[in-house]
Formats: sequence, C-alpha cells, structure tokens
Amino acid sequence: MTAPTSTLVRPFTVSISDSEIDDLKRRLARTRWPDPETVGDWSQGVRVENARSLVDHWERGYDWRRFESELNRFPQFLTEIDGLDIHFIHVRSTNPNAMPLILTHGWPGSIVEFLKLIGPLTDPVSFGGDAADSFDVVVPSLPGFGFSQKPTETGWTVSRIAGAWAELMKRLGYPRWAAQGGDWGAVVTTALGARQPEGLLGIHLNTQYAFPAQIPDTLSPEERYAVETLARYTGELGGSNHLQGTRPETVGFALADSPAGQAAWIYEKFQSKTDNHGLAEDALGVDDMLDAISLYWFTNSAASSGRIYWENRSLTFAGPKLTLPVAVTVFPRDIPRLPRSWIDDTYSNLIHYGEADKGGHFAALEQPEILVSEIRTGLRALRS
Repeated sequence: MTAPTSTLVRPFTVSISDSEIDDLKRRLARTRWPDPETVGDWSQGVRVENARSLVDHWERGYDWRRFESELNRFPQFLTEIDGLDIHFIHVRSTNPNAMPLILTHGWPGSIVEFLKLIGPLTDPVSFGGDAADSFDVVVPSLPGFGFSQKPTETGWTVSRIAGAWAELMKRLGYPRWAAQGGDWGAVVTTALGARQPEGLLGIHLNTQYAFPAQIPDTLSPEERYAVETLARYTGELGGSNHLQGTRPETVGFALADSPAGQAAWIYEKFQSKTDNHGLAEDALGVDDMLDAISLYWFTNSAASSGRIYWENRSLTFAGPKLTLPVAVTVFPRDIPRLPRSWIDDTYSNLIHYGEADKGGHFAALEQPEILVSEIRTGLRALRS
C-alpha cells in the first residue's frame, strides 16, 4: 500500500479526543425521551423501545477506539480540490495490472460502508478470488460528510462533485479508471458517466436512476412495482429526504446537540431500506450501525451532509441516458427497484446486468461479498 507522492496529497489519521468521547457519553446518559408511539409498528418512525436499546449500547457497550483503529489501518489522505479538502482512503493492490476504482457512498452512508470491500477488491487471491480481478481502491468522503471539509458556499451539486472526483483520480496518477456507487454515490457516479471525463472506462451502479421521464400508461408488472416502490420512497419513507431537501439547517440544529436524535435519524433510514427480518440490526449489526452514526456525530455533519438533498433538489429518478459502458446490480429489497426494461433503455452500453438474491438499498453494508462479486464480474469487460 504505497502513498501518493504528490505534495498536494497529505496523510491523514483519525483521532477523536477523549473529551469528545466523554461528552458523547454524558449527552447519551442525559437523553430526554419522547412519549412512546401510539402504534405497534414503525409507521410513526423509530420506536422508543428500539431507540433506547440502541442508545444504551452506544453509551455503555460501543467502542469508538476499536473503530478508529480499524479506520487507521487504511492509508488515508486529504487533498484540496475546488477549494475544499477532500478526505479519502487509497489502497493500492500489489498487482501492477490492477484497475483503479473510485467508490462513492451516499446518505446516511460514509466511507464506513466500503471498509469490508477494500481487502477483497485489492487482494482478491486472499479472499478466494482471481488476481486478474484486482483493483486499486479510492474511497472519498463526499463534501460535507465525514472528514471531508464542509462547504461554506452553495453550488456543490453532484456534477461538481463528479468533476472533483475526476480531478482526484488524475491527481493520483491514474490515466484509466472506473467508478462505482449506490444511493447518492450512484447519482455522483451517474454524473461521472454523463460527463465522461478523460480516463473513465465505465461504471457500476447498485442504485439505478433510470425511470422514464414520462411514465407510460401501460406498465408491465415489474414496471408497476417500480412505480409503487418509488411512491413509497417519496411518500411514507421520504420524511428525512424532504426535510433535508428543504430545511437542512433546521435538521442540523435538531441533531447537532442530540446524539440520541442523530442515532434515531439514521436508524430509521436503515430500518426502512435494508433487507431485514424485522429490524435493521438483522441486516447490519448494531456496531456497524453505530460506526456509521458515530462518524456523523463526531464530525458534526448532520447539516452539511443533509445539504446534498438541498443542492440537488431538482433531480429526479429519471437519470440521464448514458452511452459509456455501464454495469448494474439490482438488489431485491431496494426501494425503488427498477425493471430491466427501463435499465436497458437508459444504458445503451449495458455490459453487465446482475440480480442479487438478497440485499436492500445499502448493498455495501448489507451484502459486501455479493457486491464485491458483482463489481468484479460487472467491470471485467473493461480490463481488455
């Protein structure tokens, strides 16, 4: 794992102070709880009983230092692009023919979701794979997320982020590379596909933005299911998206002073969009969820991360038609879930179509082994 040599790229180490950890635990211990919900399900949001259990473990059982050490095992860096310091993990494969790959997270995602992918992608032989499928992996934190700098001006749209990613790959010395993403990471990766910057060979998406601009009157069962799941996504499951798209600063005020509030805000999203057996913990594990939640808390990024919805509020699920090579993987419990017909229509150079047998919207966190296999298979054609 060799560090970049450019003086524009500086090493970075995660180091949260003991006082910040102590402050978190004091705040958690003083949580003022709302009255319980008046229904027997999650239709009013996070259930108080479940939130209490999560917050109790965060206060008494969770070990941030364990996760901090895990993060710091990977080479991390900062580099200023377009006026902002961008934080990223960069792990080079020992295979000199490895394909460079930039992985982009979404919300409430972060670099956390890709940690279990880095080893299998950079060193496939150690994980039962073929050396020919090796990748150099670059995992940036979106502007305003994690340890990337928070924008102080408007204009950080997904197109601008895509331009920053193209500059990052150029700065790291990669003349040819590929990109992958889900959720907002897929929006950024799609924007890269639309821009087709020099060197971009193709992309892999586990979230597809391929709805037709005008929904046809006659729909197949799969197309009707896509419309129904989109209605659910924008309707009963769309509360956080709507608030962050219209009042991200108000959300930030509500969450910046309350770690229990931050936990509930993210917990509800994991609960509603994972392929679970009743609780998000079934799909992700409590510590994995708290790794993600803790990163938002310690970086105080509720408002700055939520602004990605505000900055891009004019976007729809009808993404641009792409002509560069595109590989996709559809996960069965994704919301919305798109049909093959619309994917074929949107991506004219579809080099791989895969359907996973399990998994939801947060594929990298839920099913890292499946996603690794799909990335290897999907992007293999680009190696020639």
